[in-house]
Amino acid sequence: MQQKAEHQGCGTSGGSGKASCGSGAGQGDLAPEIWEKVKNHPCYSEEAHHHYARMHVAVAPACNIQCNYCNRKYDCANESRPGVVSEKLTPEQAAKKVLAVASTIPQMTVLGIAGPGDPLANPEKTFKTFELISKTAPDIKLCLSTNGLALPDHVDTIARFNVDHVTITINMVDANVGAQIYPWIFYKNKRYKGREAAQILTDRQMQGLEMLTERGILCKVNSVMIPGINDHHLVEVNRAVKSRGAFLHNIMPLISAPEHGTVFGLNGQRGPTAQELKALQDSCEGEMNMMRHCRQCRADAVGLLGEDRSAEFTTEAVMAMDVEYDLESRKAYQSLVEQERQATADAKRAELETLAGEQSDVKILIAVATKGSGRVNEHFGHATEFQIYEASASGAKFVGHRRVDLYCQGGYGEEEALETTIIRAINDCTAVFVAKIGGCPKASLEAAGIDAVDRYAFEYIEQSVIAYYRDYLDNIRSGAIVHGQRGDAEIRQGAYIAA
Repeated sequence: MQQKAEHQGCGTSGGSGKASCGSGAGQGDLAPEIWEKVKNHPCYSEEAHHHYARMHVAVAPACNIQCNYCNRKYDCANESRPGVVSEKLTPEQAAKKVLAVASTIPQMTVLGIAGPGDPLANPEKTFKTFELISKTAPDIKLCLSTNGLALPDHVDTIARFNVDHVTITINMVDANVGAQIYPWIFYKNKRYKGREAAQILTDRQMQGLEMLTERGILCKVNSVMIPGINDHHLVEVNRAVKSRGAFLHNIMPLISAPEHGTVFGLNGQRGPTAQELKALQDSCEGEMNMMRHCRQCRADAVGLLGEDRSAEFTTEAVMAMDVEYDLESRKAYQSLVEQERQATADAKRAELETLAGEQSDVKILIAVATKGSGRVNEHFGHATEFQIYEASASGAKFVGHRRVDLYCQGGYGEEEALETTIIRAINDCTAVFVAKIGGCPKASLEAAGIDAVDRYAFEYIEQSVIAYYRDYLDNIRSGAIVHGQRGDAEIRQGAYIAA
C-alpha cells in the first residue's frame, strides 16, 4: 500500500520533519483552514479543551470486532470508559438531546458518535443522526470514532455529511501483535480470527486513513498502550500513521480493572504507570505531536473533558424539555469564551518572558485542581481529577491528567482516599495547585514530598506554573531546596463513581 510522503494539512518545522500541528498547536502554527476546524474542538486542541465542551450520542450499539480490552455495557451509570452508556438512543432522540445540550451548554461545539459499538457498524443510525443535526444545528461540528474496519466503505458518505473529524483506533500495524489484541473481526459476513483477522483489520485501517486524508478530513489516531504486547510497537504505529497524514496521535493507557469484565481485566494484564505512558508519548512526539488530554470518555459523555453532565440529560428529561435553539446566543457566549481564552494566552506569554535566557535542565511536574477555563479554580477536596503540567526552562506544557477519588466525603473515607488514590496518582509531582485546601490534607501531601500550593488560587494555570518554576529555580540556587527526581505514579484503574 502506498504511503504518503509527508503530513497532510500542516507544515513542518525546522529540519526534523515534525509536523507543527497537533493538540498543543495554536493559531500561528496551523494553516488557516486547519485552525478553523480545530480551534474550538476540545479533542483536537489542548488549548480548546479548557474552554469548550463536547457530547457523544449513543446511537451505535453494534460492533464488528472484539477487543480484549473492551466490554460494552448499555445500562451503566458508574463506569467512565469507552463502550459504556446509560441508555441507547434513536437518531431522533439523539437529535433532540443535542439541541437540549447545546441550548444549556452554549460552549458545546462538537457532536461525536463513538459507540457504544462502532458507528460504521451501524451506518444507517449514524448517518441519520448526522443528517438531523446538520439541519437543526449547523454550527456544531460533526465527529465520529471508529475501529476502521468498515471505514473505506463509508469515506464518501462521511465527506458528504461534512464530518471533518474522524478518529481511528489503531493499536498495531503488525498482525502478530494484533492477534494478541483482537480475538475476532466480522468482515463481509464472515468471522475471522487470529492473525488473519488482524491483517485484514490493519490493511483496512491504513486504507481508510489514506482515503480520509486525501479528502482533507482531519484524522486523529487513538492507540491503547498495553504493556508487554504493543508498548514498544506503538512507536512503529506512530510512524505509520504520520506517513499517511494523521493529524494527531493519542496514546492512551489500558483500562483493565477486573470489575469491567474484559479479557485483559480478567487475565491480569496490567496497564502502564504514569511515567511509562509519558515516556512513550515523549518518544513518539519527536515524530508527531501527541494528544495528552484524552479522558477516554463514555459513549454518552456530555460537557467539558473531565466533566460528565450526562445525568442531566436523560431521555426522559430531554423529551420533557421545551427546547429553543438560539444560534445567536450561542455565538455571543462563545465570543466571551474566546476573550477569556485570549487573556489566558496573553498571561502565559507575559510570564514566559521572565524565563528568557534560562538554561536550566531542571524539569518538574505540577498537578492542578481546576474546573476549567484554564484557571486554578477547584478546591482540593472537590477534585475528581488533576491536570498535570511539566514546567521547564521552555515554559509550561500540559502532559496529562490523573483521576482520583473525591477527598471530601463528609468525613468518611477521606484519609483513605488521600492515601490510596490521590497521593499515588500525583506521586511524581513536585507540587499541587489548588484554590483552597485544608490543614490535614496539606500536611499529608507535604509529608509525601508534595508542595500544596494555594497562592495561585483563581489565577491562570500556565502563568502560575511558570511563576512557580522560576521561584523553584531560585530556591535551588539559594540552597533553600535540593532538587530531586520524584517517584512514579499510578494511573487509576476501576470504575469512576461520580459524586
